[in-house]
Amino acid sequence: MAQFQLYFQKLQKNIHNGYWPYVATVAHALLGSILVYFSPRSTFAFLVLMTSFFSLYYLKANNRFKLITGIVLALIIIPVLGVRNIFYLEIIFQISVFAALALGLNIIVGFAGLLVLGYVAFYAVGAYLWGFFGSQQYFVMPYAPGTQPADLPFLLSGDMFYPFLLLAIIAAALTGILIGLPVMRLRGDYLAIVTLGFGEVIRVLANNLDKPLNFTNGPQGITPIQRPTLPGFVLDGFNGLFGGIVGHPVDQASLYNVMFYILALIIIITIVFVTKNLEDAKIGRAWAAIREDETAAVAMGIPIVKMKLMAFAIGASFAGAMGALVAASRTFVSPESFSFMQSIGVLSMVILGGLGSIPGVILGAATVTILNLQILQGFSLYLSQLRQSDAVIPIINFAWRDLSAQLDPAKYQRLLFGTILVLMMIFRPDGLIPAERRKRKMISETSEVEK
Repeated sequence: MAQFQLYFQKLQKNIHNGYWPYVATVAHALLGSILVYFSPRSTFAFLVLMTSFFSLYYLKANNRFKLITGIVLALIIIPVLGVRNIFYLEIIFQISVFAALALGLNIIVGFAGLLVLGYVAFYAVGAYLWGFFGSQQYFVMPYAPGTQPADLPFLLSGDMFYPFLLLAIIAAALTGILIGLPVMRLRGDYLAIVTLGFGEVIRVLANNLDKPLNFTNGPQGITPIQRPTLPGFVLDGFNGLFGGIVGHPVDQASLYNVMFYILALIIIITIVFVTKNLEDAKIGRAWAAIREDETAAVAMGIPIVKMKLMAFAIGASFAGAMGALVAASRTFVSPESFSFMQSIGVLSMVILGGLGSIPGVILGAATVTILNLQILQGFSLYLSQLRQSDAVIPIINFAWRDLSAQLDPAKYQRLLFGTILVLMMIFRPDGLIPAERRKRKMISETSEVEK
């Protein structure tokens, strides 16, 4: 008994000395993992697991500990739990896709201060690049849309997907430069309107380049698209290491989902690394000067055109890489995936998280994606189940089956996101996790107003 008392006293002393963030972080991650493992369809369990990443960010622990814990969570726990419930892994993949897009747009809007409303055009360039060369579309070109002879070969094998990721980055960067060149003299609303027009031009081209040669198959889209080759030893190795934990042998389709999630994670880590280094470098300070006062930046000798084009090219390249990855993951690409509302959705993620803030942008993408795909859709499904039952609402004695389907929360996604953005602009205009430079600016402006 005395030994237990001494142990708990020592533990309490360590916690008081600063060990409690380590205990809290590990406990949070373990709790989320256990809840998801035993309740694979629970929304609450999934949210507990996902918020463990942000406990790593907020709690004051050693950076090495945070790195090791994050690697274990991202590369071991989430893939293992994801193959138990593919829907959760799909949500995490969607979060990764939109986080990469938001990080790319954050360079253009958050760092350089260029309001772009056609960002999804760069996403489309990467997707259609692999969609064309990684499918049978080259052999379908001479035929009318909707007709496809049987047994056509793929133009390129799945092994060529990885080099095409680099080609998608280059193609999207060149597209960013081509779009950026005509709008270098524009600012503010005028820049937003022109880039919106360019974004719509790319979508309309994808929708109409099916005549006289069928490049994009028009509104029907391109399918099937080749997936990258998955070596057989990967499947055997995953089953050997984690098959017992998962509870059943993992098939190739499930492991493809894990592979695309890991590829998306690699792209995000690369984007964060590049963005962080650019932010602290000379080019990042030049972007900040352009964002704050373009006239003063010109007077200080900053090459405005060069810096703006670099922002367009770098931000566009990230979207191009993610576009190629999504095309390979879905094995299908169509113009409807690159609408104006997609650009607005990515921009709302950047604003919600915080302009210029790398962790804020990732949090904004995760928040919007989880609200859209998990919470609102799950709540709508639950209401649909109640309408099919004989249950009634207590006190008012109202039958659930009489509740109108027009009240489904999933139908009011844009209303909810618009309301969130309005509230953010009123109560927290610097975002959920403000950038350090913007936080200092907001504090100085507030102090000046109070004086």
